[in-house]
Amino acid sequence: MFRKYLLIVVVFSGILSCENPDSRLMEASFLTRPTPKIEALLAKMTLEEKVGQMAQVTLDVITKGESVYVSNEPLELDITLVKEAILDHKVGSILNTANNRARTPEQWNAIVSEIQDIAVNQSRLGIPVIYGIDAIHGTTYTAGATFVPQQIGLAATWNRDLVRRGAEITAYETRASGIPWNFSPVLDLGRDPRFPRMWETFGEDTYLASEMGKQMIKGYEGQKNDVSKPTKVASTLKHFLGYSVPYTGKDRTPAHISEMELRERHLPTFQAAVEAGAHSVMINSGIINGIPVHANREIITNLLKGELGFKGVVVTDWKDIDNLHFRDKVAATRKEAVKMAINAGIDMSMIPYDYDFCTYLVELVKEGEVSMERIDDAVRRILTLKDELGLFEQPVTSLADYPNFGSKDFELAAYDVASEAITLLKNDGILPLRKGSKILVTGPNAHSMRTLNGGWSYSWQGEKVEEFAGSYHTILEAIQSQAGASNVEFVEGVAYNHEGKYWEDEVKDLDAVIAAAKRADYVVLCLGENSYTEKPGDLHDLSLSANQLNLAKAAASAGKPVILVLNEGRPRLISSIEHQMQGVLQTYLPGNYGGDALAAVLFGEVNPSGKLPYTYPMFGNTLVTYDHKPSEEQNKMEGMYDYESDFAVQYPFGFGLSYTEFDYSDMEFSRGSIDPDETLSISVSVTNVGNVEGKEVVQLYISDLFASVTPDVKRLRGFEKISLKPGETTRVSFEISARDVAFVARDLSWTVEAGEYEVNIGELKSRFSITESKTFNQVKKIL
Repeated sequence: MFRKYLLIVVVFSGILSCENPDSRLMEASFLTRPTPKIEALLAKMTLEEKVGQMAQVTLDVITKGESVYVSNEPLELDITLVKEAILDHKVGSILNTANNRARTPEQWNAIVSEIQDIAVNQSRLGIPVIYGIDAIHGTTYTAGATFVPQQIGLAATWNRDLVRRGAEITAYETRASGIPWNFSPVLDLGRDPRFPRMWETFGEDTYLASEMGKQMIKGYEGQKNDVSKPTKVASTLKHFLGYSVPYTGKDRTPAHISEMELRERHLPTFQAAVEAGAHSVMINSGIINGIPVHANREIITNLLKGELGFKGVVVTDWKDIDNLHFRDKVAATRKEAVKMAINAGIDMSMIPYDYDFCTYLVELVKEGEVSMERIDDAVRRILTLKDELGLFEQPVTSLADYPNFGSKDFELAAYDVASEAITLLKNDGILPLRKGSKILVTGPNAHSMRTLNGGWSYSWQGEKVEEFAGSYHTILEAIQSQAGASNVEFVEGVAYNHEGKYWEDEVKDLDAVIAAAKRADYVVLCLGENSYTEKPGDLHDLSLSANQLNLAKAAASAGKPVILVLNEGRPRLISSIEHQMQGVLQTYLPGNYGGDALAAVLFGEVNPSGKLPYTYPMFGNTLVTYDHKPSEEQNKMEGMYDYESDFAVQYPFGFGLSYTEFDYSDMEFSRGSIDPDETLSISVSVTNVGNVEGKEVVQLYISDLFASVTPDVKRLRGFEKISLKPGETTRVSFEISARDVAFVARDLSWTVEAGEYEVNIGELKSRFSITESKTFNQVKKIL
């Protein structure tokens, strides 16, 4: 949006399949046919009332203030404007906060209660409003809520249970705020580090993102998707489809994606989430192959609602119907833009500032340009969502029923997630640090809660974090707490210019940093990014700023060990300084407990176990993902010249060190070959051969050695996170089918071909074969 995450057996269920979607989806309760109550209500509604249900305005529109863009503080609803929205224009949904800032849970309950009182008690049919918010790493716009790491950090845990637990906390505290609808999770893939919303994704891999997405939906909605429960919210899958890979790397710019790529990489995360029972979908704000997705019937209706069998609500992103006219130039008027989007399959429009959408859509229906069947389909979906949420029975929850809001249990869970996300990328024997050591802490990210949280934290761009997060520990404060304030010296060196752009920083005193470094035993250098998201986060250079790089060189010049702590939403280039660092830790955007978690890792209280959910690039022209094609590594091929085009990455996908070591041995297959309808069990022994207890992510990769379409060098097909004491061994097993190694062929069918496949777990490799080829489904071309 544009204002405002032992024996172990892994059973694959064909999540990448698009075959017979309805047969696998009908168990989710919200996909049953609408109740007689909904059908009776729909039959009573006028055209204007139906169209109003399809409209969503932002909170600023109905508050007292100088304009629809600015509200008074303290915030107060303007009852006349609320009635205009709900009684005159029949608006069925409100979203967002006002003045782009967080509110207390008490304020939220009061706001939503006033809105619902008018909707339920004063409108002709008494239909409750559905309120939506972007609660993407905690209840974003509620003061005092529990913030877990952003999605890229969640992915770095490679821990399904922690991801689900974080979502459960978010759902609880969002409902405690009186809000039942959450615009999360992001299921776009973070395959381009230039993209400003990469940190909102689960990283570059389809399988990892699919698994984490399913867990987040379970956390938000519950195992059976019964969102009428007062601790659950309706989730929203975003941004359907292919939003995160624009050609330029900049937000909301055109993407060029083949249909094979779209189906094999970008569709499976959404397919898995639809199968997991998600209640709503938000559409990609961008353009794919020249067609804005908000106007693309093939993607919204034919693919999402038809092929995938999605029966929930499809909502636009912020002002995106208007963008068809003003930005994308495919609609000559705003009215034509409404016609295009609704006929493409949009159910609800995030307007967000005026009611022209309602006027235009009523006219379009009366003129025969939009059918009443299309309107009824959209409204039926919206009313069913409201019914599933229990809003007809209880339009707003009561804060008094949520005693665990901001509780210690929730705080400890957030701390655990942040701890397991932190990824140790380099350690020249310097970590963990010795207690009693003299430590210099320096860098623009050292003493900032804003940088720990990132965007969508108390405000859209995260610039208001310091107003709300003063009770939590920055990295500096957490290190002082661990090491003792007298052992820690702080010299900022470089500071962000908060009066300018988010990326602007300025040098303070590098000579002071060098002098302090000489007095210290260790230097903890905290570099990265200030908070940002969406268009404001676009950048022209992926390298860290020149000022930060110069600070790193200055700190290293003192001759003391330097531990580089990265606090960033995307992997900024560090190749010019990495060789001068004795340790490197990636914290991502760990939330309010990130400072405490980092300090615990630095001093060995927590053994780091995070693994990269993306490939960390070395140079600006080596932005390659781990699942690349063999031609990216031509210099490795026998008989090829060395063109200096090697696969140069700083750190590979799935990489992360520990304070202990793990040994892999005895990989076994249940059989040497399988036919397309059989499964194969793969097992391996993992031993902790170090001196401390640690957690390891066992990662299963499979390579299709030869195929009719150039195969990827390898693909992640399974993972499990285990914990082992020193000397302990466990057996880890995976079970795969031929379907799990299928690819999208030229005819767009999911296909497995006879031949050899190589399995890689740790340093172990072995092969099995598939005896014959098989096509699993047939689909229609959509692009």
